[in-house]
Amino acid sequence: MGDTTPTHNESANDRTVVLITAASQGIGRAIATHLARSSTVVLLARSESIEKIGIELGGLGVRGSVTNEADLKRLVDVAVERFGRIDAVVNNTGHPSKGELFSLSDADWQHGYELILGSIIRLARLIMPVMIRQKHGAFLNISSYAAKQPDLARPVSSVFRAALSAWTRVHAEAGAPHGIRVNSILPGFVDSYPVDENIIDTIPMKRIGRLEELAKAAAFLLSDDASYITGQNLLMDGGMVRVI
Repeated sequence: MGDTTPTHNESANDRTVVLITAASQGIGRAIATHLARSSTVVLLARSESIEKIGIELGGLGVRGSVTNEADLKRLVDVAVERFGRIDAVVNNTGHPSKGELFSLSDADWQHGYELILGSIIRLARLIMPVMIRQKHGAFLNISSYAAKQPDLARPVSSVFRAALSAWTRVHAEAGAPHGIRVNSILPGFVDSYPVDENIIDTIPMKRIGRLEELAKAAAFLLSDDASYITGQNLLMDGGMVRVI
């Protein structure tokens, strides 16, 4: 079975360094827990518990928000100062406002941009110089099925997740000559929260995804086993989204 340690070109005795945002619960924490088996994780979240979680996983936790550029810079600075490099990044974010399409305010749309797209662009801007010096690195964006199948119940998410797919592609093209890969996972419904049976009925596999499954897919896309995969937006939804 192939190595699922995030890609790097250092000694095999060195643990790779992975930054993970929104890592205090749900998808972010599941990925952090899985990757911590073979990597050093540096975590960001608004929760007061993130520092403790980081220590428990053998890494570091930084309290802050993905929508605050100063917090993102502090996350990157801490990782570089402590470990000297950044091998991989998992961009995980929360969910923006929901509501009736034409009742959403400019502030709602602006917050959606800052949360889903702006934060990821800013973090890339901070980290790309580090990875270019290293001549290696991998980014993974945790998006949503709504990037492929817009959902009127989630208009802000749908619009900016689609934009995130485009960003994934252009970021991947810019990074490829430097040995830097960029991909996204587009999850459907997962077991981090309750899901209505009516929704489950729309999924061909007749079940929701498991956090462990998503974490394993993330580890694969960050690993040497995926060394020729970049610019991809992987649907992981049990067949729910019917696109070609």
